[in-house]
Amino acid sequence: MASLGQEQLHFAELANSMDNLANKTKISIVQGDTQLQPAQATTVTQQFVSNSKIVAVVGPAGSQEVAAVGPLFGRAGMAFISGSATDPTLTTDGKNPTFLRVVSNDNVQGPQDANYIIKNLKPKALMIVDDEEAYSTDLVAIMIPIFKHAGIKVDHESVPQSTTDFSSLVSKITSSESVVVLPWQIAANAQQFGRDVAQQHKKAVIFGTDGLFSPGTFSISGSYVSSFGPDITAIPADAAVAAAAKAKYGSFGTFGPPVFAATHVIDEAIDSVCKAGQTPSRSNVLAAIRKTSEPTSILGQPISFDSHGDPNNGKFFLFKINSKGAYKLIPG
Repeated sequence: MASLGQEQLHFAELANSMDNLANKTKISIVQGDTQLQPAQATTVTQQFVSNSKIVAVVGPAGSQEVAAVGPLFGRAGMAFISGSATDPTLTTDGKNPTFLRVVSNDNVQGPQDANYIIKNLKPKALMIVDDEEAYSTDLVAIMIPIFKHAGIKVDHESVPQSTTDFSSLVSKITSSESVVVLPWQIAANAQQFGRDVAQQHKKAVIFGTDGLFSPGTFSISGSYVSSFGPDITAIPADAAVAAAAKAKYGSFGTFGPPVFAATHVIDEAIDSVCKAGQTPSRSNVLAAIRKTSEPTSILGQPISFDSHGDPNNGKFFLFKINSKGAYKLIPG
């Protein structure tokens, strides 16, 4: 996830610099590397909460991290907006009162991906493997009933996220299991899984959820990957941002643009507080964020939040990996 973390940071910096220029503000970014680990996320959050100059936060990236730090941010009254945490319970369990996100949750992704598999890949049997993390187990819990309702035989397996050798798991794939669903967050693990599939001459197609969207890391030909974000290079209105990002940071995927959107929401909220003649604080910035109503965004759709902090009218996007390892958007 290190490369994806860098992509997210780069897009946050790009949004911040563009917003400061447009609004004549001097908002600065304080960095904190959570390493996709709840314990590290807690440490960073404690540092941020104790820094009175920080009025809002972008991130963290993982659902398990949000679950760990939500109560801390809540007690501090500080808004935090994720561009990639998709666990549905994060906005409904009441434990994260100041949490918002600019991407749809897995109650959208799970059914959308499962129904695509049913209607287009038409498996009679499949394997689905969780990696024992909240993001993964929650998606599995959403998808399995949909598969079973469609009459598909499901083999549910579990492996720790620390696993790097999947040969024994791959050996369990039967000839009737034409699809393997991997709702994982470590793209390198999926790449190794795909290599093991090829080495054992299995014919199953890999279907990954948004945590595996990592061009250059997960590149198994014929695989599918869903994503909470679009390919902004295909959105004409984003041409200037995409060009600026590529010129400054090189190639990128779909993890960066939602963080750009999250950063922009916070920057605009701070700017609106300043224009109202107030000094930005955690409380008035949070209030301004909740009132966000952007008619369009880098994500190609409007951004506003429902009462829980989820984006209104969100959706997921689906890609297929071609023989060159490139991700190609599937229309729909």
